[in-house]
Amino acid sequence: MVRQTIIITGASSGLGEGMAREFAKLGRNLALCARRTDRLEALKTELEADYPQTRVSVKALDVNDHDQVFSVFKAFREEFGSIDRVIVNAGMGKGASLGTGYFHANVQTAQTNFVAAVAQCEAALEIFREQGDGHLVTVSSISALRGMPRAMTVYAATKAGLSALTEGIRADLIRSRSKIKTSTILPGFIRSEINEKVKNTPFMVDTETGCKALVKAIEKEPVQAYVPGWPWTLVAFLMKRLPLKIVMKLG
Repeated sequence: MVRQTIIITGASSGLGEGMAREFAKLGRNLALCARRTDRLEALKTELEADYPQTRVSVKALDVNDHDQVFSVFKAFREEFGSIDRVIVNAGMGKGASLGTGYFHANVQTAQTNFVAAVAQCEAALEIFREQGDGHLVTVSSISALRGMPRAMTVYAATKAGLSALTEGIRADLIRSRSKIKTSTILPGFIRSEINEKVKNTPFMVDTETGCKALVKAIEKEPVQAYVPGWPWTLVAFLMKRLPLKIVMKLG
């Protein structure tokens, strides 16, 4: 099945922007949303020029404005007629070790990466349940597999919560014998604005390489995928089993 019309949140930069480019190459219709509308408009102009077969619509969206999440998703559906896939991608990586005076940053990450993701999943599934079909994709992280230190502590916890949320949604859909599909994508280290200042990171790939791998994985509609598959499938296997003192070095 070709998922022709795709909503991507957090599409103004990083992995969202990169995935939009890759889906445009495939001729998909794109419903792109983020806070920075100037960057969305620039991306729209670029994609429409390079891929004239691709229809692109952009809308302002702050995922922490939950009412706006529902209204924007519904507006995209009205505009395109149907939505075939929603990629819950918007997120942030602010934070510091708990108890060091950075609660404001930690809670902002928690709200954006998890609470706002609940709103996006709710809004997507309302559309999919009405349509009787659709593909919900959540962008988690390899860090979701274990607890992480310092700035990664809350970030990893939110991604673990997002993975569990998606599996719970899948369980509910199986119970109701729904045709709606879910995929949890756990990227390894892909260079983007969220980690551009991080140096000496093992197995880091550039944004284009990472986004090509993300789209390839999403197109297969797996229940779960580590991206890029090599070496992160092996790393994930080891992360689940190695002592925390070793695993935490990845953070």
